[in-house]
Amino acid sequence: MIDNGLLVQMLLGALLGLSVYLPLATGQLSLATPAFYAVGGTLAALLSTRWSALGATADGGFPLASLLLELVLGGLLAGGLALLVGRPVLRLRGIYLAIATIALVEIVRVAILNLPFTGGAIGIFSIPQPFTDASGYLVTALALLALAGWLCQRLEAMPLGRAMAAIRDDELAAGCMGIDTTRVKLIAFVLSAVVAGSSGALAAHFLNTWNARQGSFDVSVTLLAFVILGGSRTWLGPVLGGLVLTALPELLRPVGDVRLVLFGLVILLGPVLVPQGLITPALLERLGGWSWRGTLRTPSAPQSNPSEEPS
Repeated sequence: MIDNGLLVQMLLGALLGLSVYLPLATGQLSLATPAFYAVGGTLAALLSTRWSALGATADGGFPLASLLLELVLGGLLAGGLALLVGRPVLRLRGIYLAIATIALVEIVRVAILNLPFTGGAIGIFSIPQPFTDASGYLVTALALLALAGWLCQRLEAMPLGRAMAAIRDDELAAGCMGIDTTRVKLIAFVLSAVVAGSSGALAAHFLNTWNARQGSFDVSVTLLAFVILGGSRTWLGPVLGGLVLTALPELLRPVGDVRLVLFGLVILLGPVLVPQGLITPALLERLGGWSWRGTLRTPSAPQSNPSEEPS
């Protein structure tokens, strides 16, 4: 049974899938999303519990304006961290970049674990709630996903999006054509961090508790599975992958411990059965007459037959 709580988790999974997708759109395999997610969540947890100006109201609630401010600040802090580490890290490629971003995830996790004001291994509890039930989080997460999806769609039609696609296809050729590949990759990396940081800020309130385990290497593997199963050639793929793989363990709960085996089989067989993911540019073009770049396809004018023209 899918309730509002599970729907919120699914939407958060879709947002994190988009965060992984953005660097992949430039051909960069970054696994740093959990680090930015943890940064945004930790900031929101600290601000809402330690800073009285944003803390709980007299009736035990939490101002919606404070939540929106935390979403912005969480995204900005994560984006600032990405800007700081992105330029040296993005000089690496392939598996070396993946290893470097995994190291970033571990650095952030250990830092949160050992800082005196983050609660250590126990974490931060009793994070105030801006909503009385999960439906409020559902609307907020849906709005955040809609905004992120709209930005991704707009990005694909902009020169920056075309530059990202050119780098993904052939970085050397893109550089020879005058594209500043370092700048474009850095922008994608920072946008990825902003999405993850804002998602973490919302998740901290939704979960009511936050600790270093929220940004572990295990999360990196799960998020990468979202993109692989959904498809990495269009932003709709990670959204679908995040929705499906977040809901699947809960939907399989009635089968008991076997659910973990079935969940693993889905992740294992998915790339084998659909190597390009569930959503591909060709599929989108067949379904609605929309090109994978997000522009409406117009049929080409019929070619006239010279033999049928009057003399």
